[in-house]
Amino acid sequence: MMTKLTHEEAKERILKLRSLINNYRYHYHVLDESTMSEAAADSLKHELSQLEEQFPDLITPDSPTQRVAGKPLDKFTKVTHGQRMISLADVFSEDEIKDWVARNQKLIPAAYQYFTDIKMDGLACSLKYRNGILTQAVTRGDGLVGEDVTMNVRTIDNVPLKLHGNNIPEIVEARGEIVIFKADFDKLNEKQIKMGEKPFANPRNLAAGSIRQLDPKIAASRPLKFMAYDLVTPNLETHQAAYRALSDFGFQTSKQDRVFNSLDEVFGEIEHLGETRGNLPFNTDGMVIKINDRAIFQKLGIVGKTPRGAVAFKFPAEESTTKVRDIVISIGRTGAATPVAILDPVVVAGSTVRHASLHNSDEIARLDVRIGDTVIIYKAGDIIPQIKEVLLTLRPDNAQKFDYKKALKTQYPELEFERPDGEVVYRVKGETPDLVLKRAIEYYASKPALNIEGLGEKNVAALIDANLVRSIADLYRLKPGKIAQLERFGEVSAKNLVDALEASKTASLYKFITALGIRHVGAQTARVLADRFTSIESLTNATKDDLIDIPDIGEIVAESILAYFADEDNLKLLEELKELGVHPTFEDKSNAPLAGKSYIISGTLESSDRETAEDNLRKLGATITSGVTKNTTALILGDKPGKSKLDKAAKLGIPTINEDEYLKLLSIS
Repeated sequence: MMTKLTHEEAKERILKLRSLINNYRYHYHVLDESTMSEAAADSLKHELSQLEEQFPDLITPDSPTQRVAGKPLDKFTKVTHGQRMISLADVFSEDEIKDWVARNQKLIPAAYQYFTDIKMDGLACSLKYRNGILTQAVTRGDGLVGEDVTMNVRTIDNVPLKLHGNNIPEIVEARGEIVIFKADFDKLNEKQIKMGEKPFANPRNLAAGSIRQLDPKIAASRPLKFMAYDLVTPNLETHQAAYRALSDFGFQTSKQDRVFNSLDEVFGEIEHLGETRGNLPFNTDGMVIKINDRAIFQKLGIVGKTPRGAVAFKFPAEESTTKVRDIVISIGRTGAATPVAILDPVVVAGSTVRHASLHNSDEIARLDVRIGDTVIIYKAGDIIPQIKEVLLTLRPDNAQKFDYKKALKTQYPELEFERPDGEVVYRVKGETPDLVLKRAIEYYASKPALNIEGLGEKNVAALIDANLVRSIADLYRLKPGKIAQLERFGEVSAKNLVDALEASKTASLYKFITALGIRHVGAQTARVLADRFTSIESLTNATKDDLIDIPDIGEIVAESILAYFADEDNLKLLEELKELGVHPTFEDKSNAPLAGKSYIISGTLESSDRETAEDNLRKLGATITSGVTKNTTALILGDKPGKSKLDKAAKLGIPTINEDEYLKLLSIS
């Protein structure tokens, strides 16, 4: 039983208890050290509570006991921020950070110093103090007007109700993030599950939802933390000085703040935090970068809703959601049929994902993935995009179960497939891996493709049978000495083959696209693709809409192209070829005399065969198509032109020109 104290004795004891408890709180939350056990601190708080109950006139707003939740509110009061609570512009790459600095240097040329800090994932809030006592807590809201959540914030154990230290300015405004630590969140969910309640979704949403409860008792029951990151008043010279003042005042910070004199150092910190952020006690999705000098920061001003003097670098998302636009089946180099989901492009773990392997029919059945579904995707081992889950509640009403066998027949009507016993994949019936490889290399080296002399049918078979070539990429690893040992080769022919292969590394882009042997993509379509995308990288990243927008490319051809570039084996092959020095060339003809014009030749020309005539026009920048469209510049007529083309040209009002007029076109310089 507590000894009865006089009013003056109680007043003195209460002051000492508050000082000791606040000192414990400061060391525990700010300095990460404990001056006593948690049980001892709880005992002191209990004594303080009893004394204040006996002497209610001695209760002050800054007392640790006043974190206790009050009565529920009817609604939150709107509060206008004295200084706007701005949000930061996001950047996702080193180049974007360099661009940000370059823009600022044009406005204020200076040797910038950079202040960095981890970006915590919570609810932004502003805490206002007068004469060192917490008077108001306001959410960010729209940046101009927020909601008064003082009663809820007072329940947060690490929020100083009275600022620490001496010489406290009359007005102090600190800003920070209300978060829930990962370990606390896990414990709370364990408790929820034991009680038979639904677990909470994530710490950020729980923190935001807790602080906006009208009943402060709910906020008090949640393990909330206020992590300070900025000081509005007093206005100090640097962000680093403001950050240190926050700790001096008794606020808990992330302790991830750093100052750097160069962008290279900033980039090093991004890499470091990217590797270690998983070990931090709270969730984070990025790193804040500010120009440390607050005078320069203020002078740079605000554009829209964001300050020019700061950006938030966002770490690559590890998971994301997107929609399945199509499911196509790719025939790999071994004859295996692999289903691939074509996705709306989305950035995951730092790169844009446009498709994900579905592996086989069993995996499609397990996921029950359908065209039109919204899915969660991730990168297995941070490399290969995979579908983790289908969000069934977002499934369209008309989404049909994917029929794998029907898709095989629809997409490859001329092929037969079988599923060998003990295997999970369907394969082209009667096709062995060696036979598929021989055909692929023969086509790769053929005249319409790369026209590699010395790689005819028999020589290709000899190289594969001798195990010197197991993929197209192996062609560029061949050595004359090894080739010369084969029965069909001598030293000269072996050297000539290697020279021809070396020359093929810089072949025209359209010939390289042709050589890949993409189903339904012949030389003509390859030319169109090369003109449209200008590099193999751009073609690899093309969407279905990009492809269908091109004249002469319909749904079937588009799906075939998507299937090729969605196949993991094909992507690995392209990467290997690139590493081996295969760099197809694209000749930019955007400024050529016939650039932007489109022609069709119908009938027989006297001056040359059609292929030569088309090449002559392409050299001048023209596009050649197989069908008349509204975009056709003119139909070139030879002897006995096709009636259907003539009729369509007349219907669309497309002009026709004869062979003499065609030859005049070629004289344009």
